Parts: sequence; C-alpha cells; structure tokens
Amino acid sequence: MQSLNSIQTLAVLALPVLFAITVHEAAHGWMARRFGDSTAMLLGRVTLNPLKHIDPIGTILVPAVTFLLSSFLFGWAKPVPVNWRNLHHPRRDMVLVALAGPGANLIMAVFWALAVKLGVALFDVFEWLAMPLIYMGSAGVLINSILMTLNLLPILPLDGGRVLAGLLPPRMAWRFSRLEPYGLFIVIGLLATGLLGKILWPLVVGVIEILPASEIVKRILESL
Repeated sequence: MQSLNSIQTLAVLALPVLFAITVHEAAHGWMARRFGDSTAMLLGRVTLNPLKHIDPIGTILVPAVTFLLSSFLFGWAKPVPVNWRNLHHPRRDMVLVALAGPGANLIMAVFWALAVKLGVALFDVFEWLAMPLIYMGSAGVLINSILMTLNLLPILPLDGGRVLAGLLPPRMAWRFSRLEPYGLFIVIGLLATGLLGKILWPLVVGVIEILPASEIVKRILESL
C-alpha cells in the first residue's frame, strides 16, 4: 500500500471522524431517553445528522491541526445535554449514559474492521472499491479506538469521569465533581507534554489487536 500525503490522509479520515463523533453523541442522548430524560431528544440531538453535533473549533479545526502537527487526533463535539434529575435512578443511569458513547465507538470500530476484511476480499476483483474500504476502514478503526479510550479516561467532563463520579460514594463524588472546570485544561496539558499519547497509545493498540483484520489495519495505519 502506498503512503498517503497529508491531504489524502485528511480525506480518508473525514468520514470516519464525522461518524465516530456523531454516533458517540447520539448514543448518549438515546441512552438518556431510555432512562427517562428526553432533553437531548427534544433538542434534536438524538440524530445521525452531524451538523447537530459539530463544534466548528473542537470537531474540525482542533483535530485537523493536532493531527497535522503531531499525528494524534484530539477534539470534541457539542456535549449532549442530560438532566440527571429526570433519570429513573440518577447515579446508576448516568454511568450507563456515559458508557453509551464509548460503547458506540467500540461497535463502530468492529464495523470498520469488517469493512477492511470486505475490502481485502474484493481486492483482486474490484480494486477501485476495495482500496477506499481498506483505507477508510482502517482510519475508522483508529478513530473509534482513540475516541473510546480517550473518553474512558477518569477525568471530568470525559465519559470516564462521569462513570467514576457515579461509582464513588456521594461525598467523594461531590469532591471529585469540583474538578470538572479544570478537566479540559488537564487533558490539554497531557496532550502538550506528550503524556496523553503515552497513556492512550498502548490502550489503542490493545483495542485494535482484538478486532478483525488487526494486522492489515496496523499496516495501513503506518501509511496514514
């Protein structure tokens, strides 16, 4: 497989990034609706329309710049609003709502890995179709693996922070929640110092290795 230049790489990544972020956010709203909170549904956020979830800076500008400068994707979408007071069992349900986003990314990673396998199967007959499937599928595996592991970090306002807050005893959860205003700065600091990549990359590789067509995906990712 030939190596791609920066423009080609961004083109390959664009669709998987949009799907990864859109489905992630919609999954939060869908799960909240199941447990009694219709806030996201009423605001039109339980949808696969990416325009409803895109933050111009966090979804487009920041990921493009960080990838071009460091080959690491970092960004965010508009958070899906959840009113915990409407949930049937607020502490338990908030944990499940938080896990819905990373869970959706895991499902999408499997889907994209299967797309790679399909591309390989079609390669000898329909190379024009197989190549986009292989490259885009590999990018989809990478994007969703990164987004899943990043969001599971136990830092508020990330999903992992929401999960930890829901599992801690109430008094400790309250103290932990006071760190939320500083969470984004903590993540940016980890990114700037290179610690974020050192923490996440082994986890990302571990996720990729359990997926179908993992060896093919890893070879393709070397060319991105």
